[in-house]
Amino acid sequence: MTQPGGVQFTLSEIAARLGGDVLGDGQTLIQRLATLASAGAGEIAFLANRKYKSQLQSTRAAAVILAPDVADAFSGPRIVTANPYAYYARVAALLNPASADFSGVHPSAVVASPVPASAAIGPHVSIGRRVSLGEGVVIHAGCSVGDDVSIGESSVLYPQVTIYHGCRVGKRAILHSGAVIGADGFGFAPEGKYWIKIPQTGGVTIGDDVEIGANTTVDRGALDDTVIGDGCKIDNLVQIAHNCSIGANSVLAGCAGLAGSVTLGEQCIVGGGGMVSGHVTLAPGTTLSGGSLVMKSITRAGRYTSVFPLDTHDEWLHNASHIRRLSRLAERISELEKKLKQIQIED
Repeated sequence: MTQPGGVQFTLSEIAARLGGDVLGDGQTLIQRLATLASAGAGEIAFLANRKYKSQLQSTRAAAVILAPDVADAFSGPRIVTANPYAYYARVAALLNPASADFSGVHPSAVVASPVPASAAIGPHVSIGRRVSLGEGVVIHAGCSVGDDVSIGESSVLYPQVTIYHGCRVGKRAILHSGAVIGADGFGFAPEGKYWIKIPQTGGVTIGDDVEIGANTTVDRGALDDTVIGDGCKIDNLVQIAHNCSIGANSVLAGCAGLAGSVTLGEQCIVGGGGMVSGHVTLAPGTTLSGGSLVMKSITRAGRYTSVFPLDTHDEWLHNASHIRRLSRLAERISELEKKLKQIQIED
């Protein structure tokens, strides 16, 4: 069984497109990807985690993607490359080309702007006025695109994505179901016991090659735009508040949350459930472990963790009680050090 649409390549054809060195029969035909344990005829596997190296002896894969230092551990057809995991990702894209299962504009769509002939607009889509759609854009069922929105070429909106007015999406973006781009930021001015809504007059600017997960929200800016740089990958259920700026090629895992006016440098990583307080800046290359809370800016790249270690409930309570007394203990130690220093001077 081949991939949908009958996509298949020989090893030599794959290497010609993606690079890498072919060892063994370059005419080996590849139709699918599989794990080392499950692969069979017509399937290519890969070894990225060395703990699975022993499976090279028993795999029935037609070919394997390997790093140079383990290239001799498999005697069958293989592609040798410095980064097998990234190579696997590119082979997966090659064998599974993205394509819409529909074309043209569905009769139920409400469209108030020109649509390129190469675009695909699904059922019950709403597209507002002065919208600019690039070539090859695919918009699936039930999406809502507001006035004055631009969406770059080859971008895909899966069902029920909402893009509010005045937002910009770059080329080759992927927005998964339920994503909301450009809702109002959480901006209110206190006046006595009341909260006065601050109109959010900025927009959202999303760069090229960005992927945004299901049910993730990116709020529009209060004045300037909220900005997501090129190549960012954002998981499901992530909250990005107004006026955040996320540097290129940064990654946010599921349930992460950025408060207003957070700035991430390029290539930052926020682990699942990580939270960053408002007006905080993270240096380029910063990594936050899952569940971490950041309340002040980080000026030097590195990996940071603020998660209290898991323990039994009784032990956790015991340790937490000590944490509550840390400031008093620090004061007592400081006083003792002063007294000790005085005694040493007197002696």
